Amino acid sequence: MYDIIIVGAGTAGLTAAIYGVRAGKSVLVLEAKTYGGQIINTPKIENYPGIKEISGFEYAKNLYEQAKDLGAEIRFEQVTAIETAESRKLVKTTKDSYECRSVILATGAKNRPLSLPREQELIGAGVSYCATCDGMFFRGREVAVVGGGNTALEDAAFLANYCSKVYIIHRRSEFRGEEKLVQSLKQKKNVEFVLDSKVKALNGTDSLESLIVQNVETKKEQTIPVSGVFVAIGQMPQNEKFAGMVDLDAHGYVEAGENCHTNVKGIFVAGDCRTKEVRQLATAAADGAVAALAACAYLNQQ
Repeated sequence: MYDIIIVGAGTAGLTAAIYGVRAGKSVLVLEAKTYGGQIINTPKIENYPGIKEISGFEYAKNLYEQAKDLGAEIRFEQVTAIETAESRKLVKTTKDSYECRSVILATGAKNRPLSLPREQELIGAGVSYCATCDGMFFRGREVAVVGGGNTALEDAAFLANYCSKVYIIHRRSEFRGEEKLVQSLKQKKNVEFVLDSKVKALNGTDSLESLIVQNVETKKEQTIPVSGVFVAIGQMPQNEKFAGMVDLDAHGYVEAGENCHTNVKGIFVAGDCRTKEVRQLATAAADGAVAALAACAYLNQQ
C-alpha cells in the first residue's frame, strides 16, 4: 500500500511527488500519456522564478528525473476510478489497481475546442491546438490563432517566425494576455489583429482553406483565407471520472481553496484542475507542494 498516489504527472503532480518522497512517504504517480503536461509543448519559459530561460521539454524532463531520482514511482496508466473508504483508497487503472492511504488529484486541463461543425474532422488537416507541435507544417503559409490569453499570444509569436501571415482572432476589444506580448506582436509586420470577432465556420474540402469570421458588434462577416487555425481559447478540467467522489464546481473544477483540501478526507487536489483565479506554472508548483504537505500532515495524524 502506498502512502500517496498522485493522479497526473504535470508540474503540480511531479512537484507533489518530490515533496512527498522528501517527507519520507511512499509515492506512486499515475499518468495516462507522458510526463510534463501541456508545458512540454512550450518552446520557451521565461516567467518561472529562478530560471531565466528554459524550454518546456527540458523543464518537464528535469522535473520528471528529479522526482524519479528521489524515489517516486511513476507509471504510465490511465486512472479509471477511485474508491474511497475510511482508512484506504483504491485507485483503478486500465491495467491494475493500487491501494493507498491518500490521493492527490493533479489531472490538469485540456484544450477547449471551438465546437464548430467539421472541427474534429479537420484536426490534423488545418485545425490544431498546439502551435509548437504543428506550426512547422505551415511554414510560408497564412494561418490564424484564436484566443486572447498568453497562450494565444505566445502561439502567434512562434508562428510569426515561420508563417507568411498570422491573424489573431479574439472576441473582445482587448487581450487578456500580458501587455508585453501584445506590444511585441504589434511590431511584427506579418501579424494582424482581428478583434471583437469570432470564428463562425471552417471552410475546406479535404483540408482547411478559410475561416468565416463574424464581428460580434456589427455582425458583419468576412472570409479569411488560411491553411491552418490554432485554437487557444482556454482549457477544460479533466475531472469527469471524479464527479461522484469529490465536489466539482459548475465548470468541472474540483472545489478546493489554497490549502488544496477537497471535501473528502484524504483526497487533495493540485494545479489547473482545481478552482482558482490564476493558472500558471508557478502556481501549479505551489499547489503541488501545498497538497503534498497537506497529505503528509493527514497521514501523520492517522
